[in-house]
Amino acid sequence: MKWEDLSAQPCSISRALAVIGDRWTLMILRDCFLGVRRFELFQKRLGVSRTIVTDRLRTLVEAGVLRRVPYQDHPVRHEYRLTEKGLDLHPVVMAIAHFGDIHYAGAEGPPVLRRHKGCGCDFHPVQVCSECGEPVSARQVEARAGAGFPAP
Repeated sequence: MKWEDLSAQPCSISRALAVIGDRWTLMILRDCFLGVRRFELFQKRLGVSRTIVTDRLRTLVEAGVLRRVPYQDHPVRHEYRLTEKGLDLHPVVMAIAHFGDIHYAGAEGPPVLRRHKGCGCDFHPVQVCSECGEPVSARQVEARAGAGFPAP
């Protein structure tokens, strides 16, 4: 399957990956959640070409994950802000960070701690059932065809 064919698949994962499945895109999203908004800072933090940053930001804007907002008039300059759709990616980014913290952080521990502003405690993301509130692990999930799945 070709990369550009992902968005046409009857699978929510492949459709999402068509937008966010690139490593530089995920790094841009990480930076967005850390408060980065300006092109120059994305490029500096990532250490990649302007072309790569431009392409990934354009894709995220076209997909409605980010929006371009002018912050200067002369010359016109824009910054990139997460939309509601972009904010919905927070659990995805947190899950990737948690995986990295567990499996790749090293003996010193995680490089970034996350504090819940509500209670003031550092936390680890936990996936819970939207209906009963119980924690959910991979072995407790069963997938089945939904209304959007094409008939055989």
